[in-house]
Amino acid sequence: MAEQYTYAVSRIRAMEPELLSRPELEQLLTAPDAVQAMQQLADKGFGGGEVFASFDELLEAERERMWETLYELVPEDKIFTVFRYETDFHNLKAAVKAAVTDMDTQGLYRDNGTVSAERIVQAVRKREYDALPEHLRQTAQQAMEVLLQTRSGQECDIVIDRAALEQMKEVGKNSDVELVRDYMEWSVALADIKIAVRGCRTGKPVAFLRRALVPCQTLDTVQLAAAAAKNMDAVYAYLTYTKYAAAVDALKESMNAFEKWADNQIMALVRAQKTNPFTIAPVLAFMLAKENERKTVRMILTGKQNGIAADAIRERLRDTYV
Repeated sequence: MAEQYTYAVSRIRAMEPELLSRPELEQLLTAPDAVQAMQQLADKGFGGGEVFASFDELLEAERERMWETLYELVPEDKIFTVFRYETDFHNLKAAVKAAVTDMDTQGLYRDNGTVSAERIVQAVRKREYDALPEHLRQTAQQAMEVLLQTRSGQECDIVIDRAALEQMKEVGKNSDVELVRDYMEWSVALADIKIAVRGCRTGKPVAFLRRALVPCQTLDTVQLAAAAAKNMDAVYAYLTYTKYAAAVDALKESMNAFEKWADNQIMALVRAQKTNPFTIAPVLAFMLAKENERKTVRMILTGKQNGIAADAIRERLRDTYV
């Protein structure tokens, strides 16, 4: 397996120059509009070099291309599967709400989960939860029951979002790959902080916060919930004594600033794994770098489409892998 990883890592090294650099992102920012920016991306081979009608299609094509490459390099390794669960839970959320309400789900479902969106939709609609993969069955049934009983989309979201975070925590705890452990821990903790801040700013009670937060190794969610039920100063005070103290200044600025800070912390973890040819970590690092790249491209294209000034978009750009 070490030899297989060595080959995979060497291939990844050869592909790293294809990642968009900061100067290339600057070129996208200076494009006159989203159409021209998409043409620039096609010229660089993004999305396979094809020109698409919408940037959603372009981004999905690039993601599909990435997954094809990863499974070609490491065809028997199931470690990638856990990174596709997010799509499964996203699609489950849409499917449950569509089954109970008149919500328009056109364009809402995503590809590249571990199971097709259609399979999730059919299983939820027919209440055939056993037709779903194990990581979705109980959550699907519970979310459906909660939505039918409360008619609250927010309560439904709590059930599914919490299940997704619990899944990440479990995967991280059981992984023997340092990057997976660190990535999952940071992801759960950062999600908890966002939940706490939003709950605080909307006046959610401590019982709601305790229900929504997922315990992890680096945060005491009981204390975090209690702080969020008081005020933002209490949240800042609690975070100051955790490894997320640097998040406080970003949170005081804005939620966008915090999310940028959080993404940059994740990218720092990823970059640290670039030079280890005998494990799968550099391959995973490349995958996460591509996801970060997709998020950045979406941000630029969305800004261009909405006529947002280049300087305003630039302020929100995350650190790059290369």
